[in-house]
Amino acid sequence: MKPQAKRTAVCLGLVVAAVWLSVPSGCRRAESHSKAALRYPVRVVCTTGMVADMLKNIGGRHVVVQSMMGPGVDPHLYKASPRDVRMLTSADVVFYSGLHLEGRLAELLEKLHRWKPAYAVTDGLKRSDPSSLRHMPGTEGVYDPHVWFHVALWARCAEYAAERLMALDPERADDYRRNAADYVAKLRALDEECRKRLAEIPKQRRVLVTAHDAFGYFGDAYEVEVHGLQGLSTIAEADLGGVNQIIDLLVARRVKAVFVESSVPIKNIRALVEGCAARGHNVAIGGELFSDAMGPEGTREGTYLGMIEHNLNTIVEALK
Repeated sequence: MKPQAKRTAVCLGLVVAAVWLSVPSGCRRAESHSKAALRYPVRVVCTTGMVADMLKNIGGRHVVVQSMMGPGVDPHLYKASPRDVRMLTSADVVFYSGLHLEGRLAELLEKLHRWKPAYAVTDGLKRSDPSSLRHMPGTEGVYDPHVWFHVALWARCAEYAAERLMALDPERADDYRRNAADYVAKLRALDEECRKRLAEIPKQRRVLVTAHDAFGYFGDAYEVEVHGLQGLSTIAEADLGGVNQIIDLLVARRVKAVFVESSVPIKNIRALVEGCAARGHNVAIGGELFSDAMGPEGTREGTYLGMIEHNLNTIVEALK
């Protein structure tokens, strides 16, 4: 085993052991979740900012939500830390994105439910409507994890998370149900706004080129042609042949801009811009998009709604 993989395995083992020891012996089974004493407010730990923002909106004053990953953090590369051990052991419930978005944490998160409530917000889609997920060609049961870029699907994930929270804390189920309905209404309005605004871009130029392939759901939902220099995970490197194909596309279609991402290094996008310039086509960097992480805490972009609004405005202004 490589040293890095060994360190990751040891860390995951320590996290699982810490969670195990933190749970009373009578509750060390998944079926005992509902019988365990629940504190108030409910301590909710989430992996990404997008999931944390969802649970804040659903839980309201009845929950205290902590996010493991802050602004600018790449979930594909994230590794468990001692801080994560403390957060997970103190949580009443854990929510994560799922579909292996969390990369090196995926194994831990899938095992965690044996000792305490832990839910992937995408599980509702995976179980009841897998056809709504983007299946990766040449794979079996592997899906694109970037579901939050299809706002209507993310609304369904919010409904699933609300169901799990209501089952865990039935005394406050009416409040969770009401909060979820309000939040889902905002998401559906944003979904319509995305559809309307992106239609303003001529179809010939409705091409979104980014650092990695995070925007596939966005393209499917809003009829945008999407290309990423890297694959679904930022672990994959951009290959020269793929870069040259994208340069050919940008030159042939006279696309005006490409985009960097807040959680991915800019170097590959700069190489793309230079390649277009060498072919006599000036393509601009249209701005920074939030992909796998939201903006700074306390800003509008530090919320899911604000993140999507920022991306929408940036894309439309650069491409129309």
